[in-house]
Amino acid sequence: MYKHILLATDLTDDAGSFVIDKVRSIRGLTGARLSLIHVVEPLPGYSYAYLGIEDIEGQLIDESRASLKKLAEQLAVDEKDQWVEIGPTKSKILEIAEDTGADLIVCGSHGRHGLSLLLGSTANAILHGAKCDVLTVRLPEEEN
Repeated sequence: MYKHILLATDLTDDAGSFVIDKVRSIRGLTGARLSLIHVVEPLPGYSYAYLGIEDIEGQLIDESRASLKKLAEQLAVDEKDQWVEIGPTKSKILEIAEDTGADLIVCGSHGRHGLSLLLGSTANAILHGAKCDVLTVRLPEEEN
């Protein structure tokens, strides 16, 4: 059974509770250690001038750390098992999974259609690049 679960989160409220319920269930059944990761994609250099904000990336990182800390408190995850990384999402998640010896990566996945399906998603990229099991939790569709 699983010994170390890595929850890859985008820290959105809509995805959060649904995926968290699944992680809690798996953790309850397995007693696995839980780690959390959120990845901040780097912004192109021109975006700083365009947005008129000096250090938007720094602000995003600070906000992400605060949000991840709240989630970690809800799930009783130790500070040493929390990561906020900067870089390509897929690469960073796979890197942390391998570095920490995670044997299950859990992430949310929206149903995609058309061009989004053709291009793939982060969850799909993780699924095909991981050296361990991956659970993609299908998120409920938004109602229009």
